[in-house]
Amino acid sequence: MTNFFKHKFRSKSLGEIVGWVILGVLAVTGLAILFGFVIMWLWNWLMPVIFGLPLLTYWQAVGLYILFKIILGSSGSSGKSHNSSKRSKSYCEKESKSEFFKWKYYDDFWKEEGDRAYKEYVERINNEPSSDREE
Repeated sequence: MTNFFKHKFRSKSLGEIVGWVILGVLAVTGLAILFGFVIMWLWNWLMPVIFGLPLLTYWQAVGLYILFKIILGSSGSSGKSHNSSKRSKSYCEKESKSEFFKWKYYDDFWKEEGDRAYKEYVERINNEPSSDREE
């Protein structure tokens, strides 16, 4: 990972790097503030009318969001543990490699048998009486 950062930042000056970090912090802060206002607006628009609940302030909306993230889970993961996802990934990689390995014979099969079998099928279909075929 250190090589990745060295590669990405080798042509950047210290001022550019600091500028991008500050811009990132400002963007995350701005989105967090906007997200709090969106939650507050949605709550105050829907909940008092539908359920008769009180209006929320901005900080109450942010606190409610944090509370729900703690209760219902964090960061939207799929619920699988880290180890099980590793196992399924390695299984999928093995399965896809073995499936792909079989495809190297496809072209040879089609050249040798597939084209001939297809032509025989078309001949057989064309030689059948038309009353036997469904159209």
